[in-house]
Amino acid sequence: MDFRQLMPVMPPPGTAGAGGSNSIYTGAPTADPIVPVGATGNSFDPLSHVYVEPVKAITSEACMDAWMKSEGLARVMQFVQIINEACKGKTNTQPPLGASAIADALMGLLATLDGWIALHPPLDAAQQRFGNRAFRGWVERLERDAHALLQDAAVLPLSGTDGGAAEAGAAAELAAYLVQAFGHKTRLDYGSGHELAFVCFLACLHTARVIVTPADLDAIARRVLPTYFELVRRLQTTYRLEPAGSHGVWGLDDHQFLCYYWGAAQLVGHARIRPKSVLTRDIVDAYAKDYMYLRAIQYINETKTGPFHEHSPMLYDISGVPTWAKVNSGMFKMYVAEVIQKFPVVQHIPFGSLLPFEPAVHQ
Repeated sequence: MDFRQLMPVMPPPGTAGAGGSNSIYTGAPTADPIVPVGATGNSFDPLSHVYVEPVKAITSEACMDAWMKSEGLARVMQFVQIINEACKGKTNTQPPLGASAIADALMGLLATLDGWIALHPPLDAAQQRFGNRAFRGWVERLERDAHALLQDAAVLPLSGTDGGAAEAGAAAELAAYLVQAFGHKTRLDYGSGHELAFVCFLACLHTARVIVTPADLDAIARRVLPTYFELVRRLQTTYRLEPAGSHGVWGLDDHQFLCYYWGAAQLVGHARIRPKSVLTRDIVDAYAKDYMYLRAIQYINETKTGPFHEHSPMLYDISGVPTWAKVNSGMFKMYVAEVIQKFPVVQHIPFGSLLPFEPAVHQ
């Protein structure tokens, strides 16, 4: 499947971000984010927008072509690439670009969710080999309280004269993604599809112009997303969540993906840390707090035993790539191939007014 033909991510030649027909595949860094054509020129009007409770549309493999050409995917991938640009050359710990009310609100929301773990302590592990059933209570609390949580956290878009109904509609649409972003309560697992749900949630806020300023994007990239990754890691270890759709040792990671894509962007051009540095545990531990990629490697070191090349052969092979720019571009191609184009991963994504299933405009 030719991603460049099916996925509306390449702008027309001569427009901002067009780096040549193959620039995103060669590992050559681009000066501007390569954005989906269908997602440009956001005309969202918060005072007149009509929200729709999202429903699933990818019901079979036959729907994948429509998914790859959809406006919803265009908006998601635009957001993924914009965050990638916001990450480049920056650490998680350096000063922010500026104040961001939406990032502060999302940090508060994630802190609330983290606090719920104490309210749902793991059940007797001796009776459960895989997955702790206490996680079901945690997810059910999120399903029950998601609307109120979003309203209390002040992350909803502005509304017009019919403020109450519009706010309820926005909460219902956003909650559909938020409740899927932390794992499955029946299967007791977590994987890249749940990670994608959180990205869809953020992409909705971006479409609705809640995430809008450079300071917002910077704070989402370097504060909110690292905090989200830490929360889901805590959920994984506390409740022993199974990997969802894991390829075993031949997959990139049991649970995550985007922390490697965005984490590689942070390390592009670093003077001392090279891709092969991930094999040196002292370097990983010293810089894990600064870089998402190294924190992900550190988490693997904390949770797996044995030689790195045996339990994580793909990451071991990637450590041989000469530059972070090539790692970054390669991760994007892998993300499309292993997540975006996989029916078992994307079948659970719902579509509404903010992420529509209709074909992307201007294809």
